[in-house]
Formats: sequence, structure tokens, C-alpha cells
Amino acid sequence: MTIQVGDKLPESKLRVMTSEGPAVKTTDDVFKGKKVALFAVPGAYTGTCHKMHLPSIFLNAYAIKDKGVDTIAIISVNDVFVMNAWKKDTDLRDEAVFLADGNADFTKAIGMELDASGNGLGIRSHRYSMLVEDGKVTKLNLEPAPGKVEVSGGDTLLGQL
Repeated sequence: MTIQVGDKLPESKLRVMTSEGPAVKTTDDVFKGKKVALFAVPGAYTGTCHKMHLPSIFLNAYAIKDKGVDTIAIISVNDVFVMNAWKKDTDLRDEAVFLADGNADFTKAIGMELDASGNGLGIRSHRYSMLVEDGKVTKLNLEPAPGKVEVSGGDTLLGQL
């Protein structure tokens, strides 16, 4: 079942890169007691994700945080090493947390998996944005097609704050 507005995020483990190496962050670590703008992309460095989705987030990052968002998080079904490299290449002002969902555990738990194996990409995530307040989904913007950024970008979520 796909997650809906009003639902609480399930418990899951994600990975982030720290100065000591890869580390686990639970959904509670990321979302509990915080207002989080979560942006999901099908794949790091892929065309639409890299050239359209991420720029829409970073162009609006200051304004999003000015509206009371504590954390901007970007999640993808990629390993922590790829997500760390992508953060270094794109997040020049250190505005977001890049979350690796390498086995798609979180993505599957919220019903957002996308079978992209026909394109050689395996299981990925649908493209979406959501506002999560203390672990509860308060806004959800699911992109109808993975190659577009029409409702899941930073500008859309900013307009909803």
C-alpha cells in the first residue's frame, strides 16, 4: 500500500556517510520531532534527477528552510558511496542530507518502489516529494512519470509551505 497524507512513516534504516564512514540512521533519527522536506529520486546522477530535480531543490533551499523546515533530505535507491559522491558534486552549500536506501527497504515499506529493470536499473523509487512533520506525512507530491519534475520539485513543495 502506498503511503498517504496523514500516515506515519514506518520504522526503517537508511545510510549516510559520516567522517568515520558509512553509518545507519533510522527514520526516527531523521524525522522524529522535526519538519523535514523529503525528496525522492529514481537514481543519483541520472538525467532528470541530476539536471532537473536536484537544481529545483537547491534553488529553493533557503526559502524552504525559511518556512520552518528543519531538514531537507534527498533519498534514492543507491548505495551510501554513490549518494556521498553525488552530495559532494551537487550540494555545494551543504543544504541537504543525502539518504541511501540501497536495498529499497524504506521505499518498499512506503509502497513507492518502481521496477526499472526493463531499463537495466533494477528496483528504484518513484519520484516524489513529501513534507514530514514529526514522522507524519503532511504533504505528498507523487510524480506521474519518472522522467518528469512537474509536481515533485522544490518549487512545488515551497509553494505548499
